[in-house]
This record gives sequence, structure tokens and C-alpha cells, in this order.
Amino acid sequence: MSPAKTTKKARQPSLADFVVRIGPAKLTRFEKARIVGARSLQIAMGAPPFVALEGPYRGPIDVATAELEADALPVSIRRSLPNGITQDIPIKALAN
Repeated sequence: MSPAKTTKKARQPSLADFVVRIGPAKLTRFEKARIVGARSLQIAMGAPPFVALEGPYRGPIDVATAELEADALPVSIRRSLPNGITQDIPIKALAN
């Protein structure tokens, strides 16, 4: 018998020591609008929601907003400076 192969999982960086270096430490209204707009288009085209729907269905924009408020979206924000420096910020590291 051959020995079992062990695979290493990539370690996820901890959000506790994550520092936002570019821009404010919260989502801007423009970032919120972009995220909700893109996600609501996906939901309208048939993507499954990341949150359980409660009550009557009100539309893809409400579902996308509920996903954003529940921190259920696996999204990162890329912020950049004019000199070309960029930072990818996980959405969970930003306060809503």
C-alpha cells in the first residue's frame, strides 16, 4: 500500500490583525452601491442567495442588501492610490 498523501490547506489570514491602509475603515456609499448592484444582477440571473429569505420575496436588490448586511458575501474591495499602490480588503474587515 502506498502511504497516504497529506495536503496542506492554505491558511486564511486573520482579520484581527488586518490593517486598512488605503481609504476609510468602512465601506463607502459608492462601494456599497457597486456591490449591491453587481450582486443583485447575479441574483436576477438565477444565482442562489447566500442568506435565507424571510417573508415575501421583494426583489433582487433587497436580497443583495440583506446579504451585504449579514456579511455573507465572499467579496474583496480593491482600493488604489494614484501612484499605483493597491490594497485588497476583505469585505468582512470593513465596518458597514
